[in-house]
Amino acid sequence: MSRKSSRTRFFPNTYLDYQENNAVNVDYKQIRSDILANVYVCAEEQKKVHHGIEGGLYVGTYGNAYTFYHLSKKSRFVHERADLLSAAVELITCGVATCAKSKAKDPSDECAFLLGKAGIYAVGAAVFFEAGKDDFAADCIKEYINVGCIVANESYASFGGDELFVGRAGYLCGALWLNRVFGRPVISQDVLHTICEAIMASGKRYSEEHNSRTLLMYHYYNTEYLGAAHGLCSILQMLLSCDSFLEKHKQAEREIKNTVDFFLKIQEPNGNFPAATDEIGQSRGSDELIHWCHGAPGVVYLLLKAYIRWHEPKYLTAAMKCGEIVWQRGLLKKGPGICHGVAGNGYVFLALYRATNDLRYLHRANQFAKFLKTEEFKKARVPDNPYSLYEGLAGTICFLADLMEPEDAAFPFFEFMPTLVEK
Repeated sequence: MSRKSSRTRFFPNTYLDYQENNAVNVDYKQIRSDILANVYVCAEEQKKVHHGIEGGLYVGTYGNAYTFYHLSKKSRFVHERADLLSAAVELITCGVATCAKSKAKDPSDECAFLLGKAGIYAVGAAVFFEAGKDDFAADCIKEYINVGCIVANESYASFGGDELFVGRAGYLCGALWLNRVFGRPVISQDVLHTICEAIMASGKRYSEEHNSRTLLMYHYYNTEYLGAAHGLCSILQMLLSCDSFLEKHKQAEREIKNTVDFFLKIQEPNGNFPAATDEIGQSRGSDELIHWCHGAPGVVYLLLKAYIRWHEPKYLTAAMKCGEIVWQRGLLKKGPGICHGVAGNGYVFLALYRATNDLRYLHRANQFAKFLKTEEFKKARVPDNPYSLYEGLAGTICFLADLMEPEDAAFPFFEFMPTLVEK
């Protein structure tokens, strides 16, 4: 998540780009073998270093339950489904029990999706539902709904309560994901709309108070981030994902669109985006951030969502420009993870492939996956949490599994394709 300066942040990309009419040869057998050799090891190693709900889904133990769950739903792991789901149930049962008995130090610990209890309850609901444990799933849904009133409060998190990790956008992200998982609105429209209204009011209030260049603007610890981790793009993406809210509040949709168009104005010539508003117009050269958390690899999902919503080619064009800078400079030295690693940037190509059906993007995702096994990549930095969902191998495993079934690929919790649930 850090914006701190480093020398060269990426390995040179020496791979050939896609040649038209060539097949994309994904090594399904090897990838499957690699996944099964590592998924249980990741979970065991996580338990050694993380205790309780520390780190949430982001880098905590219970994010690995999502990885097991994700694999259990893949057709290429049908024979391992029972064991994978059993591992997910065992892990998340412990997580939910820990949430129930732990006392939150701060309200954000209760309702944070990626860094608090809410995310653990959300994954618990999904895992228990998949395992046929409907009563346990219902209990988790109830707990998730209960903390919604905290984030809806106007005074929630004065340090910046609208972003993805601990704020309203994260809560909305989890709610939309749960409705997709269950195939019905287990989190009601009333709850969704209340959160959306709070996000809109907060963004307009901050923009007016700070004379911002957009109708909506937000801060996190006094920095106006633009990327997915704490910034504007993921907040807008979640608002755009709530179709029923947009249909009911056309003025809000116009204000959201105005702010999305701001990203088109500040996209750099190479396709990247500044990490925060204080970097707009500043060239960082090879030191620029090209991570899911900060930069084009996170903004691309907003642009694709905007394209799907409004059918204007300018959004797809901007998203494809994101793909170019990720191809050129996306083999990151920070590790294999999805937040600021190679797998997270590989997900950009899977998203673009789903949006365009262009094999060029599937080829690029495949090349990024291959790079993870090279001698050169062994020189990459070992992440602080090397087995976790967002920084480590647990997230990489999700990417590799999605590479084998790209038609349904989605960065964890970040689905941008429309669903029937909200319609």
